[in-house]
Amino acid sequence: MTDSQHSSTHPQLPPTTEEERFLWLRLLRSRRVGPTTFHRLIAEHGNVTEALTALPDIAQAAGVKDYQICPEQIVADELNAAKLAGATLICSGDQNYPTSLYDLPDAPPILWAVGRLELLKTPSIAIVGARNASSLGTRMARSIAAELGTQAHVTVSGLARGIDAAAHQASLKTGTIAVFAGGVDVIYPTENTSLAKEIAQNGLSLSEQPMGIHPQARHFPSRNRIISGLSKAVVVIEAASKSGSLITAKNALDQGRDVLAVPGHPFDTRASGCNILIRDGATLVRCAEDILAAIAPLAPPQQSELDLTPPRNSHARSQAQPQNRNLQDTAKLHRQILDRLGPSPLAEDQLIRDLPAATHEIAPALVDLELEGKIQRRAGGLLTRS
Repeated sequence: MTDSQHSSTHPQLPPTTEEERFLWLRLLRSRRVGPTTFHRLIAEHGNVTEALTALPDIAQAAGVKDYQICPEQIVADELNAAKLAGATLICSGDQNYPTSLYDLPDAPPILWAVGRLELLKTPSIAIVGARNASSLGTRMARSIAAELGTQAHVTVSGLARGIDAAAHQASLKTGTIAVFAGGVDVIYPTENTSLAKEIAQNGLSLSEQPMGIHPQARHFPSRNRIISGLSKAVVVIEAASKSGSLITAKNALDQGRDVLAVPGHPFDTRASGCNILIRDGATLVRCAEDILAAIAPLAPPQQSELDLTPPRNSHARSQAQPQNRNLQDTAKLHRQILDRLGPSPLAEDQLIRDLPAATHEIAPALVDLELEGKIQRRAGGLLTRS
């Protein structure tokens, strides 16, 4: 997905001082501030200091009483924990920030990383699949990951048991990236502790979550959007018809990535999701050569170091101060937004096209409603009514 297809929410410039990086974390860790809201607050107010100053008033205007931004001590504790874990803070716009993530409408403002940062600049393929993988499935994952590594491709996965673990293990020597659902210092599942330590030494561990956070169910869809966002393509090996791997595949399609799947026996429920993907148009995979052939047309020309800066936000407002909004008009716009949203996810782009208001008026209204808890943002730029 390109910037022409959705309203970019990425700040133009990364923080340049330790104080600014501290404030970035403080804004992002504040209650009801997710990635999209973070980017919009910065774009509307010009810098993180002004965004933090305005946040309590925005929350109060949205009906949230006694709102307080994240305490400084919580941020200081997170930074200390990161130092102990040997984690590096990568902010959106930094040289090490993966440029492929700029395609995401809800790109993570920060990432914690442990290991070889240079892997973020290497072409990547995601390999995901069942936790209760068969012997044949894990063998296929190891074979594909190893072969892709010999062809200068990094393997990206989620450190889950089964297919994920097999793919990571086979690509330790050639390059592997594990995206954590919890904090980058919290290994889950614990049975992969030794593997996680090897990845930290020889590959790269990555997470957008605060240090010390144990993964919860809601963290996994967010983790999955990063797995697909980092990758040129997603390969699914053994996935049930309702599984996290299919969520990753859907994220990949929403992000404009290629989706490929290894077929399985119709009677094996672990293969039902893969067979559905192939039926619906995913590329059938028998070996790594099938993957390389499928992504060859997608491969962009090599970028020079000078080309690694993030795209400028053409949609960001040129003025630091937000426009004044009539309270009656704002309330009307809030009603229009809520009337069009329900429990089924709706793409933000579609919502904006359906509304009569201008994009620069809708953006702050969405922030207000999210802070008020009336709407929720889902992975892939989707919105639902709370």
